[in-house]
Amino acid sequence: MASIKQKRLEGIIRKNLMEILQFDVKDPNVGFVTITDVKVTNDHSFAKVYVSFIGATNRKEALAALERAKGFIRSELSQRLDIRRCPDLIFEIDKAEENARHIDTIIDEIHKNDNTEE
Repeated sequence: MASIKQKRLEGIIRKNLMEILQFDVKDPNVGFVTITDVKVTNDHSFAKVYVSFIGATNRKEALAALERAKGFIRSELSQRLDIRRCPDLIFEIDKAEENARHIDTIIDEIHKNDNTEE
């Protein structure tokens, strides 16, 4: 279980990353990205950043664009954070939205089957 200090750090990293992606990253391939969650390891050496792309036709290209800009993003983040060592960033596509859609379609199918049986 994460401590209060670690949760606070995750929130600060999330807020700063959102600002960096919105105002400083100039790569048009990134598109409109939303950071859904940040998980920092206990030793603060890695930060797993869960992202969601809105309106992106190809998420893998947008994720590759984030990977290319990772060095710039990390250097900007290190200037904004007041910690000894800035964590390495690991970007991952957040699957929660896809899972929610999948569950919704299953529930819709169940309701349709119930209606046809009656």
